[in-house]
Amino acid sequence: MRKWIVALFVLLPSLAFAAGSNVPLDKANNDISDQASLQNGAKLFMNYCFGCHSTQYQRYERVANDLGIPLDLLKENLMFDPEAKVGDLMENSIPDASAAKWFGATPPDLTLVARVRGTDWLYTYLRSFYEDPSRPFGVNNIVFPSVGMPHVLEELQGIPKPVYGTKVVDGEEQQVVVGVESDGTGELSSGEYDQAVRDLVNFLEYSGDPVQLERKTMGWWVMAFLVIFSIVVYLLKKEYWRDVH
Repeated sequence: MRKWIVALFVLLPSLAFAAGSNVPLDKANNDISDQASLQNGAKLFMNYCFGCHSTQYQRYERVANDLGIPLDLLKENLMFDPEAKVGDLMENSIPDASAAKWFGATPPDLTLVARVRGTDWLYTYLRSFYEDPSRPFGVNNIVFPSVGMPHVLEELQGIPKPVYGTKVVDGEEQQVVVGVESDGTGELSSGEYDQAVRDLVNFLEYSGDPVQLERKTMGWWVMAFLVIFSIVVYLLKKEYWRDVH
């Protein structure tokens, strides 16, 4: 057991580095207490992501209750499977074998993606697709090079064109993609698209930890109790030891 603990501490830094990104990440600055943002994020997820990705550790009814969405609106606008029930887990209907054949790999479940990748990574990733005719779906990604995922939000952003810059690699300057710029054909402006992505990331952060706000609120109550209890214990200690001294 001791050897396993030592090995774990030795490997943790390297694992954290491997999970990171060499690309500077933009701050998501999302707010899971913003219910309107969460509702829009849920709408975006169900309309643009749920066709391939699921959040199979969530239930429709729990999401509706947490986000303040009436069940009739949930059924009408966010549940696309006529056989699904509000108490069901949020699983899409694509068989894993078919998804792997179409995309080269089974699209991962996204319930915990914000906890695994981080909200800043997701926010930057979803804003870093750019046009690349050499790729199977015609796009590439700055944060995730050679990505196998299509740019599902393209109709909102427009066609993202690559912005090139120079980078020194092994003492030589190389031209690399350093940013993207929409061609203006999307439904949203640049600022509106950034906010839409922020809402989507907000929903994914909520999905990974639905009780986060409750836990934080409870934490403050626990801290307040401990402070008051410590004062009472201190006063009792002084009272009990008064006669001893």
